[in-house]
Amino acid sequence: MAETIEIKGRSIPLPVYLFIFAVGLYAWWAIYTRLMAMSSFLTFDLMGLRQGSHLGETIAFFIYETPKVLMLLTLVVFAMGIVRSFFTPDKTRSLLAGRREFAGNVLAALLGIVTPFCSCSAVPLFIGFVGAGVPLGVTFSFLISAPMVNEIAVGMLFGLLGWKIAAVYMGTGLTVAIVGGWVIGRLKLENYIEDWVREIQVNAVDMEEGPMTFQDRVLYGKDAVREIVGRVWIYVMIGIAVGAGIHGFVPQEFMASIMGKGNWWSVPVAVLIGVPMYSNAAGIIPVVEALLGKGAALGTVLAFMMSVIALSLPEMVILRKILKIQLIWIFIGVVAGGILMVGYLFNMVV
Repeated sequence: MAETIEIKGRSIPLPVYLFIFAVGLYAWWAIYTRLMAMSSFLTFDLMGLRQGSHLGETIAFFIYETPKVLMLLTLVVFAMGIVRSFFTPDKTRSLLAGRREFAGNVLAALLGIVTPFCSCSAVPLFIGFVGAGVPLGVTFSFLISAPMVNEIAVGMLFGLLGWKIAAVYMGTGLTVAIVGGWVIGRLKLENYIEDWVREIQVNAVDMEEGPMTFQDRVLYGKDAVREIVGRVWIYVMIGIAVGAGIHGFVPQEFMASIMGKGNWWSVPVAVLIGVPMYSNAAGIIPVVEALLGKGAALGTVLAFMMSVIALSLPEMVILRKILKIQLIWIFIGVVAGGILMVGYLFNMVV
């Protein structure tokens, strides 16, 4: 007899449920791919704001990014919940934590390369790793690598600047992720995780290890969405609102004027400017190209790019919900230090 799924007291055959799920996933993709057009219509046609104006670009950015990030968060959390249902904490530890700690940092950073998420979208996976009992330093290696060193960033850098720059960027980015995570792990800061995240870890340990049905896994994913997205959505919106204001009102010419190679302070200033902004790799690389075209130094621009996608303010706002403020500052300090080294290195050798 074919497996059935219980929904509100009604039994639905599994093939029918899968068909409905596929239709829903297609609808999600159809909406997601049209968000830019919807944002432009609402901002410039319906509201009548002028395209290219500061206010218009700010509103358009907010209208586009808010549903985009929330939709991604929901899908990622749901998928991660289902994936987690296949692995008990012991199995997850055997994959990452069961090795020497540095090897776990390397594996987590490499995993980040093939997960093309922006920093906000990577946070639910970070929570999933912590909840499964993976060491804190290993999870931070993933959190740094996922937005900063992914195939979108490397591919676009290859197309715009050549394979050497792309390879060096990937190598230095992985180094920042691996070493940064290892340093945080050595500091033994697990007590600086918020209590509700540790409760998820405790609940994960109590997860039933017997066979689970498809419905059990779906319910596990839904519970993850309610637990995680329900807690962080307001922080996502606040962070995007701040990022939208920076995006709309900070001109590229201003940034290019202070990013020249001859200014020793250009790299730290670029990092400080990049942190409040919000973008994924695909969104920031066109800005990188424009800044380079206006005479900004390569190392300074890449440090700016890394700070935008690995230390964005929205990410910090969301992380504040799951980490205590002391650990947030340590994370910022470790990653910013690595980014500064990358920026100065590029400016010296290029």
